[in-house]
Amino acid sequence: MTTFKQTLQAKRERAAAVYERLNALYPEATCSLSYRSPLQLLVATILAAQCTDARVNIVTQTLFNRFKTPQDYVEAPREELEEAIRPCGFFRQKAKSIVKTCRRIIDVYGGEVPRTMEELVTLDGVGRKTANCVLGQCFGVPSVIVDTHCIRLSNRLGFTKSMDPVIIERDLMKIWPRETWTSFSHCLVFHGRAVCHARKPRCVECSVIAFCPFGSRNAKK
Repeated sequence: MTTFKQTLQAKRERAAAVYERLNALYPEATCSLSYRSPLQLLVATILAAQCTDARVNIVTQTLFNRFKTPQDYVEAPREELEEAIRPCGFFRQKAKSIVKTCRRIIDVYGGEVPRTMEELVTLDGVGRKTANCVLGQCFGVPSVIVDTHCIRLSNRLGFTKSMDPVIIERDLMKIWPRETWTSFSHCLVFHGRAVCHARKPRCVECSVIAFCPFGSRNAKK
């Protein structure tokens, strides 16, 4: 069985090899939510909680034609917004979060989506994952986006031993080159969906099995 060194340098070298292969395998890897502005991505990520990106994209096709500014969300009848986002689930709570977020954007940030982590996480329904997604996608700020795929794959690859998103983000920031943070995050999502499934990972088909402690063990079972 292959022995994987756990020194920081060894993890960095392994991460570089993994990124090279995944980036070549998924050159199209990016955020799968449809958006044309920071506000649209912010709203889409709130809707995506416990909902598939595909369903969110269907809903936002109509939603974004009706609601174009933070003021639109704040001034619209709550029932109208709730009905528009109903297919995404938890529509009352999500509508409440969207309205509170938009009201704060208007009152505190002059109607513009803020551009820092510290400011973004003050918005209702916005945690570090959503904030990092907006920063990385809309403002070009290198950001590690820790979602369920990132948690699973970063543990299997031996980049972290934690299930805490904040600790995982910190661990990966030490290992991944800064310029790869956003794209590496998306590569893990794509690989998690295609190969490294939660219940039945297809390790024998994996292009990075040579660098994966979990895969090297699992493939021999």
